[in-house]
Amino acid sequence: MRSVFAVIFVFLIIALALCGIFANKSAKSIGKPVSYLVFSLMLPVIGNLIILISENELLSTIGYYIYFIGMNLMAFSLFDFTLSYCNIPFKKNKKCFIIYILLTIDLIQYLLNPFLGQAFGVEPVIVENAPYYRLIPFVGQAFHRVVIYSVLMISLIIFFVKSIRVPKIYSEKYYVLFFTILAAGIWQTFYIFSKTPVDRSMIGIGVAGVMIFYFSIIYRPLKLLDRMLANIATKISETLFFFDANDRCIWANGHGLRLLHLDREKLERAPALLSALFDDFSRKDPEWTSKQIIRSTDGDHYYILEKRIVTDTKGHKIGSFFSIQDNTENEIKHQKELYNATHDKLTGLFTKDALFKKIKQTVEKNPDAPYWIAYFDIKDFKIVNDIFGSEMGDNVLKRVADWLRSNSSEGWVYGRLGGDAFGIFFPSEAPRLNLIERQMSRFVISSGPIDHHVLMHVGLYRVTEPNIDVSIMFDRAHIALTSIKNEYNKHVAVYDDKMRDQVLWEQKISAQLDKALDEKQIRPYLQPIVDNKGTIIGAEALVRWIHPEDGFLPPIKFIPVFEKNGMIADIDKYIWRSACEILASWTGEKSNLFISVNISPKDFYFMDVFAVIKSLVSEYKIEPSRLRIEITETVMMTEAESRMAILSRFRDSGFIVEMDDFGSGYSSLNQLKDMPLDVLKIDMKFLSNTQNNQKAETILRNVLRLSSDLELFSLTEGVETEDQYNMLNEMGCNLFQGYYFAKPMSVEDFEKLCSKS
Repeated sequence: MRSVFAVIFVFLIIALALCGIFANKSAKSIGKPVSYLVFSLMLPVIGNLIILISENELLSTIGYYIYFIGMNLMAFSLFDFTLSYCNIPFKKNKKCFIIYILLTIDLIQYLLNPFLGQAFGVEPVIVENAPYYRLIPFVGQAFHRVVIYSVLMISLIIFFVKSIRVPKIYSEKYYVLFFTILAAGIWQTFYIFSKTPVDRSMIGIGVAGVMIFYFSIIYRPLKLLDRMLANIATKISETLFFFDANDRCIWANGHGLRLLHLDREKLERAPALLSALFDDFSRKDPEWTSKQIIRSTDGDHYYILEKRIVTDTKGHKIGSFFSIQDNTENEIKHQKELYNATHDKLTGLFTKDALFKKIKQTVEKNPDAPYWIAYFDIKDFKIVNDIFGSEMGDNVLKRVADWLRSNSSEGWVYGRLGGDAFGIFFPSEAPRLNLIERQMSRFVISSGPIDHHVLMHVGLYRVTEPNIDVSIMFDRAHIALTSIKNEYNKHVAVYDDKMRDQVLWEQKISAQLDKALDEKQIRPYLQPIVDNKGTIIGAEALVRWIHPEDGFLPPIKFIPVFEKNGMIADIDKYIWRSACEILASWTGEKSNLFISVNISPKDFYFMDVFAVIKSLVSEYKIEPSRLRIEITETVMMTEAESRMAILSRFRDSGFIVEMDDFGSGYSSLNQLKDMPLDVLKIDMKFLSNTQNNQKAETILRNVLRLSSDLELFSLTEGVETEDQYNMLNEMGCNLFQGYYFAKPMSVEDFEKLCSKS
C-alpha cells in the first residue's frame, strides 16, 4: 500500500509541476498567482512522499519540515490567489498584514523546531512490516493548524461571499473553487482526526491544485469537478458516507455501495442498513470513533468506525460524514506482535523472559526429571559484525537459530538470551559431550559461495537444584562457558565444584576488598623505568595484595575478578592516591621521578576519572607530569570520541599520557592516528613466540620508527635480557622496563634501589 501511495504522490507532483509551468506561461493575469499556488502545493506532497518511502528517522523528519513549511507557503499563495481571483483590491490593508505576520511567525517557529522542539517530533510505528515515522504534535503544531485553518476559512468565506454576490452566470467559477478547496480541507481534517499513518489527504491537496489550475486557467463546468472528486473518493481505501444536516444519506463512494449492496438511487436506506451492520452507528454522540468486529465465514473482519460533523463558519452543522476503515490487516498484525512479545524478532526463538518462564513451568510440573541447561554464544561476535557487517552478523544469528530448530529433540526449550547468547533447556540423563564438541568445532555459516567458520562455546549445567531460580541455572552454565572463553580447541565445559569454588572465591575476595584497602593489605609495588643509559627515571605502580590468610596474591588471582564486577575502580582510586602520597614524600633527587598509574576501562563507568585524578594532584601539591596516565587501547573500544576528549583534558592540564600494550589488539594503528598521546608502550611479549627473529626485529624497528615519526616517546616493557636492551637501544627506543632491570618491588625497596644508583 505504501508503494501504491508513493506512485500516486509522484504522479501528483509531476501533474502539479506541469500545471505550475503552464500557469506561469499563461497570458491571464491570474496565471502568476495560480503558478505560485500550484508550485507551493507540491511541497507538502513531496514532504509526504519522503515520509512515506523513508524508513529513516532523519529523512522522515526532513520530510515533515518540507511538508509543514510547504503548508505555510501554500497558505501564503492561497490567500494571495484568493484576493487576485476574487478581484479584492485591499492587499495593503492591515487585515492582510495580520495574516501574513501570523504565517511568517508560523514559518519561523518551524525553523526553530530543531533547536527548541516545540512544534513536533516523530516516533516509529510499523506499517506494512517497515518502520514509518509518525508525527507527534506539540504546541507549535496546534498553533500551525490554527493559522493554516484560519487562512483556509478566510479564503473559503471570500469565495462563498463572492459566489452569492456576483450574477448567477458568473457564480460557478467561484463556487467550483470554493468546493474544491473545501473538499481538500475536509479530507485533511479527516486525516488529522483519523490518525492513520499515511496522509492520504495529500491526494486531495494534489487534486485540488490541479482543479484550481484547470478552473482558473482553462475553466470547465462544475459537473466535471464533481465527477473527478467522486471518482477519487470512490477509489480511496476507506468506505465513506456523507449525510446532510438531517442525517439523510446524500452520497456514498463505491466501497460504501458495495458494502450495503445498494444502488445510488436508494441511499435513503443507508442509515438503517448501517445501524443493522454496526451497533455503534446509532450512537447519539455528534462525533465518535470506535472499533467493531464482524464475524463471517471467510474469517473475522475488524473495522475502525468514525463519525465527524461538518460545520459552517458560524459553527452550525451542515452535514456529517461516516467512514469505515477495514483494519483487518492491522489487527492481524497486532495479534502477531503480541506473539512476537515472547519471540525474538530476528531469530524467531523464545525471548529470554519467555524462555525462563517456560523452563520454570516445565520444572515445576516434573521436578524429579533429569534436566540440563546449556548456555552458548559466539566468540568475538563483535568482530564478526565489524569485519563482515551487521547483515552478516544477523545471518549468523539466524543460522544458529535454524541449527537449534533442526537439532532439537522432543522436550527441548530454547531461546535467544540477548546479543549472540542462546540458551537451551533439555531433558537428558547424560548429554553426549563428544557429539556437542564435534558439532561446535565444525560450525560453519555459508554466505553465498563462501563458508565462514564460527567459533562457538557451550557451558552446561545439570539441574541438581530444581527449586532455584532459572536465572541462577543459566548463571552456572555461563560460569562453565567462561572457563573456556579463550580456548580455541575446546568448545564445551560442564559446571562442577571447581567452578563453584571459583565463584565462592570471587565472592570472598569481593567481600574483603574494603577491609583490605583500609588495612593496606593491598599496596602499590613499583617497577623501575630506565632511560637509554640505564638510569632510573620513574616507575610503574602495580597493585599487589598481601592477604592475611592466603599470603601474597598475584594480580591474576584478583584483578580479573574486580575487572568483571566493576570493583576495580575502588582499587585504581586507591593506587592513584597511594602514588600521589609517594610522589609527595620524595625529596632530593627522587623529586624528579615519576610514577605511571593504570586506568581501567571500567573506571570511566563509575567515576569522572579526570576530576578524581586532578583533585588528587591538587591535594598532594605535585606536578601533573610526575603522575603519568597509562591506558590500554581497550579503553578506546567504546565511546572513543568521549574518551579522547578526556585524554586531551589530561594533556592540557600537564599530565603525560601513555598507551600500554601497543600491538596487542587489532585496532592499534586505527586508534593511534587520532589519540592524544605522549608515550607509546611496546610489549615485547607480542613478539616473544615468533620463530622468525628477523621479522620480529623488523616489526619492532618499524614500530619504534613510527613512534619517533609521530613525535612520541617509546617505552618497551618486558625487557628480560641484556641483548634485548642493547638491540632496543640501537633501534632508538627511549625508555625501558622489565625484569632485566628489576622486578616490581615494594616502595621501600624501590627507594633503596634509587639511593644505590
